[in-house]
Amino acid sequence: MFEAIDKTWTLFLDRDGVINERIPGQYISKIEDLKLTPGCRQAIASFNYYFSKIVVVTNQAGISKGLTTPEQLTAVHNYIALELKKFHARIHKYYHCPDLADTNSPCRKPAVGMGHQAKKDFPEIDFSKSIMVGDSHSDMEFGKALGMKCILIEGKAEDVELLTDYPVDGRYASLFEFAQALNEDQGI
Repeated sequence: MFEAIDKTWTLFLDRDGVINERIPGQYISKIEDLKLTPGCRQAIASFNYYFSKIVVVTNQAGISKGLTTPEQLTAVHNYIALELKKFHARIHKYYHCPDLADTNSPCRKPAVGMGHQAKKDFPEIDFSKSIMVGDSHSDMEFGKALGMKCILIEGKAEDVELLTDYPVDGRYASLFEFAQALNEDQGI
């Protein structure tokens, strides 16, 4: 599937629907609402073996809608970090865009602002040696626009039709399933 992935590669992850279960039509504003996807802790621990950096890029319009606050978002991300630490797993940085879809924001996926911010923070990032894992059309467009490999986690109901024939580098039911395939592909 992929050439040998080594520590010169970067993994970009969407959050909702990839790391945690999506709640259709809602925003996760409290830790009590957060449910990590099955196997995601183990998957990210596995990815830490391959990738020099793992970053999250997530649209969070709930902030602009007044349904969640930046502090609540930080608390959710801190909780995810604690859960990952139990499995010796780590996400290096979280990027979020609070802007609404109709604002044409340069940071809101599919716009590439969060990718450029990650590159600014981690100059060693090479987009041609990066993988974007997401569950939406905007995630795939974000990755393609930056020249990344794109992995689709299938299941976002509102994007099924858009993504049926969309050219991606792999389709999986979960982040854990992608990690298993990557381990097999890399001979682990």
